[in-house]
Amino acid sequence: MGIIIFYTFVFIFGLIIGSFLNAVIWRFYKKESLVTKVRSYCVKCGHTLGARDLVPLLSFIFLRGHCRFCKNKISWQYPLVELATGILFVLIAYQSGVLVNGHWLLAISHWLGILRGWIFVSFLIIIFVYDLRYYLIIDKVTIPAMVAAIILNLIMGVLWWQLLLGAVVGGGFFWLQYVVSRRRWIGGGDIRLGILMGLMLGWPGILLALFLAYVIGGAVGLILIISKIKTLKSAVPFGTFLSVATAITLLYGEKIIIWYLELIR
Repeated sequence: MGIIIFYTFVFIFGLIIGSFLNAVIWRFYKKESLVTKVRSYCVKCGHTLGARDLVPLLSFIFLRGHCRFCKNKISWQYPLVELATGILFVLIAYQSGVLVNGHWLLAISHWLGILRGWIFVSFLIIIFVYDLRYYLIIDKVTIPAMVAAIILNLIMGVLWWQLLLGAVVGGGFFWLQYVVSRRRWIGGGDIRLGILMGLMLGWPGILLALFLAYVIGGAVGLILIISKIKTLKSAVPFGTFLSVATAITLLYGEKIIIWYLELIR
């Protein structure tokens, strides 16, 4: 029963953080300050929202996806980001191994590992949604995320040279494409996201994340082309695939690498 309560609490906490991330994404897009006394409002009619309009996930369900005041549709982004954040928070808590054979592990390192994972995926969710919707990877997210990645990973005992090598490989990989293509293939935001990935994952995790990003991106791109939703000349928000690949590597990178090494023996 205790473990059910714990993961339920984590899921609810994730929903709340997801709601906050939605607000951050919108305020960044509108160039509004995150530190403001202005209460949440409907993006369609501007009406100030009450407490019952802001309950993560449940408000969207009870309001049937429409604003209570103007009746306009509420974007599916809001419940999906909240739900995704809740699920990812639970997965991170589970993967961090705070419960082994029914016994709680109270070591500070386990809880710091969970906090690190939560912070990392929160940044990645913002990057994913912002690039998907607005085709931009903004420094307001990647730069603070880099600082957080360095501090948290060093606290967790990750070796500095692994972070440095990961950042050089991640950033250098996209810098090389940037130079060769003369800015046609990617932008500066991709380079900084590559550096961030390296600082989050270190070496050799960055290699796996880059590989996964291109596999996922290629698969999704092929499906979109076959479905005639996109063409070969269409712009693709590659930051979305990089974010997904980084999250997968954070959660399962070690297991994937071990599986691969056993496979090639």
